[in-house]
Amino acid sequence: MRTGFGASKLLNRQRERAALDGLVKDLRSGRGRALVVRGEAGVGKSALLQYLVEAAADMRVARAGGVESEMELAFAGLHQLCMPLLDRLEGLPGPQRDALGVAFGLREGGVPDRFMVALAVLTLLSEAAEEQPLLCVIDDAQWLDRASAQALLFAARRLLAEPVGLVFAARDPGEQFRGLADLEVGGLPDREARMLLRSVVRFRLDEPVQERILAVTNGNPLALLELPRGLDPAQLAGGFGLVGVRAVPARIEDGFRRRLERLPADTRSLMLVAAAEPAGDPTLVWRAAERLGLPASAAEAAQTDGLLEIGMRVRFRHPLVRSAVYSAATLSERRAAHRALAEVTDRDRDLDRRAWHLAAAVPGVDDEVAAELERCAGRAEARGGMAASAAFLQRAAELTGEPAPRSERALAAAQANLQAGAFEAATELLAMAAAGPLDELQQARAALLRGHMAFASDVGGEAPALLAKAAQRLEPLDTALARETYLDAWYAAMFAGEFAGADDLERISLAARSVPPPAEPRPSDLLLDGVTALIIDGRAQAAPRLSRALRAFGDEKISFAEDQRWSPMAAAIAALAWDEANWRTIISRGFRGAREAGLLGQLVIWANAQTSVMVWSGELTEAAALIAEGEAIAAATGSRMVPYGAVSLAGYRGVEAEAVPLIESVIVEARTARQGTGVQHAQWVSAILYNGLGHYDKAMAYAQAAARQPDLHVSVWALVELIEAAGRAGEPRPALEALSRLAEATGISQGDWAQGIYARSRALVSDGEDAERCHLEAVDRLSRTGFRTELARAHLLYGEWLRREGRRADARARLRTAHDMFTAIGMEAFAERTRRELLATGETVRRRAAATRDQLTPQEAQIAQLARGGLSNPEIAAQLFLSPRTVEYHLGKVFSKLEITSRQQLRNALPDGAPAG
Repeated sequence: MRTGFGASKLLNRQRERAALDGLVKDLRSGRGRALVVRGEAGVGKSALLQYLVEAAADMRVARAGGVESEMELAFAGLHQLCMPLLDRLEGLPGPQRDALGVAFGLREGGVPDRFMVALAVLTLLSEAAEEQPLLCVIDDAQWLDRASAQALLFAARRLLAEPVGLVFAARDPGEQFRGLADLEVGGLPDREARMLLRSVVRFRLDEPVQERILAVTNGNPLALLELPRGLDPAQLAGGFGLVGVRAVPARIEDGFRRRLERLPADTRSLMLVAAAEPAGDPTLVWRAAERLGLPASAAEAAQTDGLLEIGMRVRFRHPLVRSAVYSAATLSERRAAHRALAEVTDRDRDLDRRAWHLAAAVPGVDDEVAAELERCAGRAEARGGMAASAAFLQRAAELTGEPAPRSERALAAAQANLQAGAFEAATELLAMAAAGPLDELQQARAALLRGHMAFASDVGGEAPALLAKAAQRLEPLDTALARETYLDAWYAAMFAGEFAGADDLERISLAARSVPPPAEPRPSDLLLDGVTALIIDGRAQAAPRLSRALRAFGDEKISFAEDQRWSPMAAAIAALAWDEANWRTIISRGFRGAREAGLLGQLVIWANAQTSVMVWSGELTEAAALIAEGEAIAAATGSRMVPYGAVSLAGYRGVEAEAVPLIESVIVEARTARQGTGVQHAQWVSAILYNGLGHYDKAMAYAQAAARQPDLHVSVWALVELIEAAGRAGEPRPALEALSRLAEATGISQGDWAQGIYARSRALVSDGEDAERCHLEAVDRLSRTGFRTELARAHLLYGEWLRREGRRADARARLRTAHDMFTAIGMEAFAERTRRELLATGETVRRRAAATRDQLTPQEAQIAQLARGGLSNPEIAAQLFLSPRTVEYHLGKVFSKLEITSRQQLRNALPDGAPAG
């Protein structure tokens, strides 16, 4: 058996030790692993971590521990873990080096994206493991600050070919740890629990009392060790100390509290100072103790009793000891301890921790401390710690005496909590702000926050109206912000779709038109003018304004901030306006910019948009690779965005068994999240799927559901599928009604995309020479676009018409072209539909074997294409948010599958095509 300070006896944890031994073995073989060791307080997690560290004696070990009182200090836990590894900081790629340096306060710079910080951590850990495996052990992970937890979990989910182990021990890991390998540590088996109890209680216990102790402790080792220590023999023998059933951690803490009561007053005071100083710095503890007049001998009793150790670090026997010490103290005693710590904390090197101690020391309001906390919030935000900034601002508001400044700080705290994703806290702070005097601008800002919270927290139907109301309040106060807010409201209404109010788009557009644009309009001003004209005046009159706006967003001179904020909406409007060139430019630049800046939250949006471009262009293999990247990013960011790209790919591929479950799950998720556009998109894709399969009744039903008003981009695309499905199902009336709407929708542009699609659709409801003229125009126009999928469908429809006209030879030529295109693209349902048509012309066509797209995994294909394009492993790693060693690992598998030996051979081994992404 093993024992250790701060840990219960390990005893015979064979299952747990085997799991940890397996992790060590994997690290020695070069494989990365992440593991969550979970269980209630005192169950033996820390002892298992100590066993793991000893088993990994030949490895480099980095350790950190979450501390409850440090949860508001951004990157505190991460800095603790990475401190011994920072000698490698300068070797990181520039953007990663700068992001991590700013996060740790080692250098000045703009606010780092939290995911760029996370990527820097992954690279740093990977680099540190070059010479020997690296084991990172994080105890009490449930108390990690949010910024640290996000960065470490991002790295943990990407460990593969680097010998890095990340092991978290936590009582209740929570949702953020979901998906990582899990090792649950339970109580000891009955036999071992009895042995441990007998080792502590030297006299014979009555059987009923022993059974009661075993029952209430549930085999928890620390409870079995500590519970008897707090009770005298009489209490134990009669079972009187066991009255009142409480949770095991509470019982353990009670036991520690009883032991504290027997210690001298000076010892308890010293322990309180240590409990209030989360960094475990003995110098600070002794200096604060000196301020309080505590002698050095005060530590002796605590160390003798095994509750506290003061050496190179200050360590409690168990986190519950710290908790017991702090909770047992009176409020005035805690304030005194924090005040002493604030007085001895360095003003220059540790301003934030000093301010936090000051905040805990003041008995009531204190405007000076509140101002210091506000400055701390600014520093935390500059390092990318929005959760920490929110906590500082909230405490600053609570300590502010004057009502007006208190409300202003509460508003700022609500904004910070919204950005940190803490919607409940933001709501409470808005209520605090509303309790004080708010001027007109502050009331408008509060209304704007409510609208943004509704949009961000899946209350999609309420967001457009709330944002529109906020914009109306802002009109006389800040015209530029009012216009931006109207644009937010318009986008929210479009996004909410069926979950928005029936006339939301019209009301928002009418209200927005009352706010005149500035003399020098920004791209967002042009976009607002264009979309309001679209709803109020119709497509024809809106066309010039939309064209001007799209040119502004397609211009390389647009600022990065405006591009990232508004271009997703501009891309949707470009699709609505059938502006292929700007659609591609806007999406390509937005995707590239978000990737280069490490903005993973935005990158999820752009990856979906870029995938859609690839699917329409017939680059299904590249699209699959990008989807794999997007899914990994979505998992890392916790994004709930509808996977538009994956759904589109499934529909165009046309494998019903794969597509239907995905489409159905997306419809359910989109309805739950009140994302009407997501529901509509999935219905449109269903229509494509069933048109490919030749199930025209189903295709028509889905297309009709997706084609509902207003005629924005997805509903218009659905009209195209409705015309084809209705025509093939022998339902001319819905086809003609849909064509009338499509004529208006495509009339906005005389470009090849719009007119090619209209000609193809019109051909389906035409006869004789008019039908043939439309088919030929569709093929001609669509051949001048980059949309190979639509061109292939034009050839198919023309071939089908020719066969029905009895012109078999002409039909075979068109159908062979379509079949070759569908097969090369990977549109399996449409390829099979075309094959059946060819058979009907008398031509024999064999079913083709599955394309080689399945030979490489999507991620392997993505990496192979980037390597083919000349990128180095570190460059690929930075682009795909992986470590260089993981890239090297995947390339090795690519070489093996393609039977090549070098990067130079990739050019011939892979099909032609632009590198994915």
